[in-house]
Amino acid sequence: MTPQRPYLVRAMVAWIVDNGMTPHLLVDATQPNVHIPPGTAQDGKVVLNIAARATQGLDLGDDAITFSARFNGVSQSLYLPMAAVLAVYARETGAGMGMPPEPAYSNEPPAITAADIARSESIDESSVTASETDTPPDDTPPAPKRGAHLRIVK
Repeated sequence: MTPQRPYLVRAMVAWIVDNGMTPHLLVDATQPNVHIPPGTAQDGKVVLNIAARATQGLDLGDDAITFSARFNGVSQSLYLPMAAVLAVYARETGAGMGMPPEPAYSNEPPAITAADIARSESIDESSVTASETDTPPDDTPPAPKRGAHLRIVK
């Protein structure tokens, strides 16, 4: 079967736009063939606004996402292989989804589960959020909701 990711990306972008919000992509800039302007990635990732008003010639293709956008007043062409797309979300609310790993993108790292994190000796267990661990006992109040942790890079 064909990969799901292109379909999920297109559906999420359509849903975000239909709700009057601004679609953003979280992209792994370390993946092969990612073409973004130099200096836009932080910690190997970049967040890109793909709203119609921010892009020209946006193409949400099966193999890659391509478009032109202005960075510091200069028009740049971007090429984002589907394997590099980590998430699609709305800037205003953070609503969206992370992309599940797929065999079609064999060069992407395997998904890390909460159990993998808990077993890891190099990661402090206090860094695992409540949503990643077993359900708390009934007498424990739920953890307060955190805002979106993604940062917009312009």
